[in-house]
Amino acid sequence: MGKPLADAFAVARETFQEVDDALSQKLSRIMWEGPEADLLLTENAQPAIMANAIAVVRVLEKEMGLDLAKHARLVAGHSLGEYSALCAAGAFTLADTARLLKTRGLAMQSAVPLGEGGMTALIGAEIEQAEEVAREAAAGGGTCVVANDNAPGQVVISGTLDALARAGEIAKAKGIKRALPLPVSAPFHCPLMQPAADKMAEALAAVTIRPLAVPVLANVTASEANDPETVRRLLVEQVTGRVRWRESILILKSLGVDTTVEFGNKVLTGMVKRIDKDLATVALETPADLEAFGKAL
Repeated sequence: MGKPLADAFAVARETFQEVDDALSQKLSRIMWEGPEADLLLTENAQPAIMANAIAVVRVLEKEMGLDLAKHARLVAGHSLGEYSALCAAGAFTLADTARLLKTRGLAMQSAVPLGEGGMTALIGAEIEQAEEVAREAAAGGGTCVVANDNAPGQVVISGTLDALARAGEIAKAKGIKRALPLPVSAPFHCPLMQPAADKMAEALAAVTIRPLAVPVLANVTASEANDPETVRRLLVEQVTGRVRWRESILILKSLGVDTTVEFGNKVLTGMVKRIDKDLATVALETPADLEAFGKAL
């Protein structure tokens, strides 16, 4: 992750080094050499994904003249990606973003004992169906809520394992294509994450949030935010709240957006195409992607 960028651009190497220094950890070595099990730990995966995205942003800014205030209408990110978006918009320093995500990863991992909670993707379910499944499953005991409204036919529910097991049976009875347990270690974006939300409230209270170059499209509201104190509050709510990604993409055209650009990956671009086929999409992963995009700025 990020090695081709680091090999091609000095500013990318500097970005990864800055994250390493902020965390007092050789995160870049884990990103480039593994072991994969270490990279997949939530406490490492979250800052690593962010570092990769910001390396792309900084290459575009330094080498190709990207100016978010000039070229972008807004920024957005999915779950931890909201921190990447806020860092790109200047709300957080890179060092603060890395430390916040390290804290967030540790807090989310420790909020629920291992083996008590999880997440399940309801493949083929629309949001109303998923909400009904979650309500019925929770009525039998435990916790079950919609965590990620990702795209049409792709909704993720989160909660206690007993309730998720019931949800799988309920989904099957309702004719939903598939209930797929996800390989995650905790039930993210549900009320069980409240201990993590409390820790993030403390961590965010200690960090300066600067004025944003462009607004952020907040996960929990699917609406714009640019006031630093509002951003701080919404990031705390995001830990236990629903990621309203489908709703966020659906309002882009009304906000004057006709093209989405994804930094460092292409997963969200695939979701965007499913949500609104009229939006143009660009996914920037490789040095060649960046060179081509830079020429179009």
